Formats: sequence, structure tokens, C-alpha cells
Amino acid sequence: MGLICCRLILDTNVAIAILKAYSSAIALLATEQLEFENCAISQITRMELLSYPNLEAEEEQTIQNLLANLLVLKLDEKIEQEAIAFRRNHNVKLPDAIIAATAKVYGLRLLTLDRQLQAKFSTDLP
Repeated sequence: MGLICCRLILDTNVAIAILKAYSSAIALLATEQLEFENCAISQITRMELLSYPNLEAEEEQTIQNLLANLLVLKLDEKIEQEAIAFRRNHNVKLPDAIIAATAKVYGLRLLTLDRQLQAKFSTDLP
């Protein structure tokens, strides 16, 4: 089920940091030598980005511009089952479990600024 063009999935916190041009995200992208064509996001990340209360039209357009450069991976039953197992095993928030499960199902590396989530995801891999 791997994707030919993608090798990484961005966690929501990375996407937000990119949108806000935070130095931590810029450094992470530089370290990974990332190009957006090689990145994906989970459907849950798209939902999180677009569902902020009081999102202004300009902010929404900026988010849409970012999303246009990323592959959005839809949820399915396999991701659902992996997310359930991941959440039970690691006691994380449901969105984090879904993003980690999406990465696992598609065989992608999870790129996150959340060190605890990264550690839990790394220990969950075969």
C-alpha cells in the first residue's frame, strides 16, 4: 500500500509550524531536505487545519495553498483499526493515533515536532 511519490507524512503540528514559518519547522524541513511533492498528510490533519474557530479568509487561503502541494491520505478501515490499536497501546489523543496509523499503513515516516509521539510511533514499528 506504499506510495511511489511520498516518503513522509507531516503531523498537524509540523503543518502549523510551516504555515507560521516557525524556525523549528524550517530547520526540520532543511534537515530532511524536504520537498512538498514528497510529503503527505492525513485527512485528519486537513480537518484540524481547516476547522480552527474564527479562521479568516486569508488564513484559510494560505492553508488551502499548502494543502494543494500535499497528498491528503483518506481514512479507511485499515487505518481505523491501526488507530484504535495505537491509541490503546500508547494512550494518545485520537487525532495523533489516526495520523500515526496513517503513516504506518502507508509505510511512511512520521514527521512531527512532538517528541513523545515520535518515540511512541518509533517503538510501534516492526
